[in-house]
Amino acid sequence: MNTLFSAITINGMELANRLVRSATWEGMCDDDGSPSPRLVKCYKELAAGGVGLIITGYTYVRPDGKELPGKMGMHHDGLAPAMAELTGAVHGLGGKICVQLVHAGGQTRAAMAGRQPVAPSAVQVKQFPEMPAQLTTADIDELVECFGQAARRAKAWGFDAIQIHGAHGYLINQFLSAHTNQRGDDYGGSLEKRCRFLQEVYARVRQEVGPDYPVLLKLNGADFVAGGLSNDEAVAVAKVMDGAGIDGIEVSGGTTASGKEGPIRVKIKGVEQEAYNLALARPIKEAVACPVLVVGGMRSFEVVERAIDDDGMDLVALARPLIREPDLARRWQQGDRAKAKCISCNGCFKPGLKEGGIACVVARQEQSGDR
Repeated sequence: MNTLFSAITINGMELANRLVRSATWEGMCDDDGSPSPRLVKCYKELAAGGVGLIITGYTYVRPDGKELPGKMGMHHDGLAPAMAELTGAVHGLGGKICVQLVHAGGQTRAAMAGRQPVAPSAVQVKQFPEMPAQLTTADIDELVECFGQAARRAKAWGFDAIQIHGAHGYLINQFLSAHTNQRGDDYGGSLEKRCRFLQEVYARVRQEVGPDYPVLLKLNGADFVAGGLSNDEAVAVAKVMDGAGIDGIEVSGGTTASGKEGPIRVKIKGVEQEAYNLALARPIKEAVACPVLVVGGMRSFEVVERAIDDDGMDLVALARPLIREPDLARRWQQGDRAKAKCISCNGCFKPGLKEGGIACVVARQEQSGDR
């Protein structure tokens, strides 16, 4: 029987346990996308804290795919020294690190992208802050190449794996969703055609890194938007990607436009509110052979263990709890099974915008005696 602290191997990548730090924006990179010493320290704390795999914050493959300040980039070879320092620091503490590759598509602003945002279709929808330009087929080919070159760099710079971000309303998810993809060519219409961009990105990435290197996918189990990706469609996409050779799928849900229809993200107080993407992940797990990760509101050890033991998830991913407690994995493994201290207030992202880096504001208040 697998438990949270059972080892697992994913296409040659050996993980000491099944607890994954899911990607989250840290806001700790320089303007050129280079990781700062503060980000290196953040990842060192996670590695020392015992988490099985660290997935980086979403990392843009081309500058116009940047959504927020302080975001990491994987778009030019000059970043090599800083990235090698980052991966070396994690490896020096026995950790494993996976880079998440993304393009924001229409889910950014011209002021951040340096140009009019691009998307599968020039449509004004709630999740797009500005009207984007529709990508031409030549643009699509160029973006596929950008993902491939970013993957080449990631492997060369010591990252243990790559995760392609196909969730949360970003460019790949925009292609998958009939809500944001209203094209009439080979990249739009049927789900098969809407899945083509993802398949081409994966094929190009795989070509660069080879067969014996882990390539994962983050996929919405549902968009929770009218006309968006449904769970049935997500299962179909997962089956296609599993057949293509993807090494693991992390199931999440929702976009910036999901609102109250989307999964619970704040004020998670009881165990019944935890694991809010598990219902989306179960049918995907049943449909694929590759490992499946689930993320979303995990706070209690017993909920995490049930997801692996009872629901058959291969790994469980957390983000916000590890902002407050980077050593949560170690604490649980050493026998202190108390619930994670994170109260799901999302306050951790405010310092990221104001101070250049996420931080748990509740922990700060407690340390200063304000609570």
